[in-house]
Amino acid sequence: MTSPRDLDRPARPLTARPLSRGDLRLLVLSLLADQPRHGYELIQLISDMFVRVYTPSAGSIYPVLAQFEAAGWVGAVEDGGRKRYALSALGRAELEAQRDEVDAAVHRVRDSARTITKANLPPSVRDALRELKHALGLCHGRWQDDNAAAVAEALREAAAYIRAQGR
Repeated sequence: MTSPRDLDRPARPLTARPLSRGDLRLLVLSLLADQPRHGYELIQLISDMFVRVYTPSAGSIYPVLAQFEAAGWVGAVEDGGRKRYALSALGRAELEAQRDEVDAAVHRVRDSARTITKANLPPSVRDALRELKHALGLCHGRWQDDNAAAVAEALREAAAYIRAQGR
């Protein structure tokens, strides 16, 4: 039987770097553009992107935030004993100046997260997903409304079942 502790670890070790060089900085810049955040919140958001197969360390996030603060890109406000970081006008200008690089980094992160997540699926689940994709492709856009609704409902039920198993 799998213990709850085992579920916190990847099924297999990561075979590739989850983030390319410099992507963490660009990703943090992008996440702070959405709203002010604590460092721990950034760690959790990035971990969630990777379905907890990869979690950046505090030792990688907080130095980035300190560099951003020193550059004037973020301001930090004490919030319940923790710092909440918000992009400054200078940070927003930097984000816009690096917009193409930020967008490319976010795209790379999503691709990396998808690849790592798939690699950590049990082979039987990976095979079933491949079968599902093939079956969906066979429809070639020729869906009847009632068939599409039935398939959508079956997928929602499968997703709910999977979520319930993860608890």
